[in-house]
Amino acid sequence: MGTSVLSLRIDGELLERLRHHAAKRGMSVQDYVVQTLIRDDFDERFQTAVEETEKFYGRT
Repeated sequence: MGTSVLSLRIDGELLERLRHHAAKRGMSVQDYVVQTLIRDDFDERFQTAVEETEKFYGRT
């Protein structure tokens, strides 16, 4: 799997908040944003899988 570049234009206040959150975790802003996107994507895929399972088996 290759990599691509994504460029964002964000508000100064948001960037400072991102820097603060990243620093608390010892991460760069780039790494923090990527990990946040990965986590959000997983959450969505997991929820979809749960919904599909519930449709197939019914709610328990």
